[in-house]
Amino acid sequence: MDNMVNTMQKKTAELERMAEVLVIGEQLRLRLHEGKVIKDRRHHLRTYPNCFVAKELIDWLMEHREASDRETAIRIMQKLLDHSIIHHVCDEHKDFKDMKLFYRFRKDDGTFPLDNEAKVFMRGQRIFEKLMNTENTLLQTREEEGEAFERALVASEFVDWLLQEGEVASREEAEVLGRRLLEHGIIQHVTNKNHFSDGDLLYQFRMNFRRRRRLMELLTDRCRSIPENQESPFCLRKQNADRRNASFLSVSPSKEIKVVSAVRRSSMSAICSSSGYFSSSPILSSSPPVLCNPKSVLKRQVSPEELQTPGGPYIKRTFTIVGDAVGWGFVVRGSKPCHVQAVDPSGPAAAAGMKVCQFVVSVNGLNVLSLDYRTVSNLILTGPRTVVMEVMEEAVQ
Repeated sequence: MDNMVNTMQKKTAELERMAEVLVIGEQLRLRLHEGKVIKDRRHHLRTYPNCFVAKELIDWLMEHREASDRETAIRIMQKLLDHSIIHHVCDEHKDFKDMKLFYRFRKDDGTFPLDNEAKVFMRGQRIFEKLMNTENTLLQTREEEGEAFERALVASEFVDWLLQEGEVASREEAEVLGRRLLEHGIIQHVTNKNHFSDGDLLYQFRMNFRRRRRLMELLTDRCRSIPENQESPFCLRKQNADRRNASFLSVSPSKEIKVVSAVRRSSMSAICSSSGYFSSSPILSSSPPVLCNPKSVLKRQVSPEELQTPGGPYIKRTFTIVGDAVGWGFVVRGSKPCHVQAVDPSGPAAAAGMKVCQFVVSVNGLNVLSLDYRTVSNLILTGPRTVVMEVMEEAVQ
């Protein structure tokens, strides 16, 4: 029995690892398209559509701080090549070389090998995105065995939704799908005690497909050792005040201080139940534990009308924050308007001039005064790496 359990756990870990590689590869592909690194290229009177030059890509990875040196960049891209995410346009090179050679993402030429495992992963991603992009009440705080779990869904209601969306033809098919999603590490029972079944048990998405990954995660086997839902605003577990891993000092300590887990800048966590922290490192920080004040840094809440009163005590500032390899480095909290709860002293936000207690007015030109921190966090997480933010702060007397 122990051997069987170990085999199943090993298989699940392998599937989760594969899913992470696919997500990292797809996020890189979209970024390269956006940056015009991927484009049609000509060589010896022949046009090669949707490809990139290996040497130029390595330059790009280093410029964007995704790799510290060319050797590391080659190792990252070799991982994608080994997993059939990319390939040489003529399949003449099995190694990724720092040369003027053309490579292409298999998804751009239709040669990506869609085996059964990849199909389950891609289906899970599609279902996740549909749930996140549509208004529904499936994902909400719910209780099981006397404990509250955020972003949880009831299995039977999930089955109803799958039928309504045309994802399955019967409840039996939906239950089989749910079990496959669980076996592939995409969803989980909130206490990890049960497999998926069409009933009243609660489940959460274990994998947040929207978290912006670091390419360095490809080079470590530890990326799945940290549960997604510790930091994800989309799939939180029950609150745990005894988290020991941290990443920066958010505010000056007051009477009540908690140690928080802050492992990924690009996944905006609900630190202390309500902040949006940006990080993407898959490995726990080697720096000493850092303290985070769970209470709001505001002396009092301010209304949007008060912020915009002509001649009032507030002035507007605009920041252009370019995320680095590990994200933006700040925490947002509150609602209508949300405010800056914490700033990483060594992060891009601090370098741009962002400070705690500033109220967020707009994100990339969109007015967010009437939105809560979760919505604002999602706008930043799913947007470009360069974020333009307008904030209001109290004028110095």
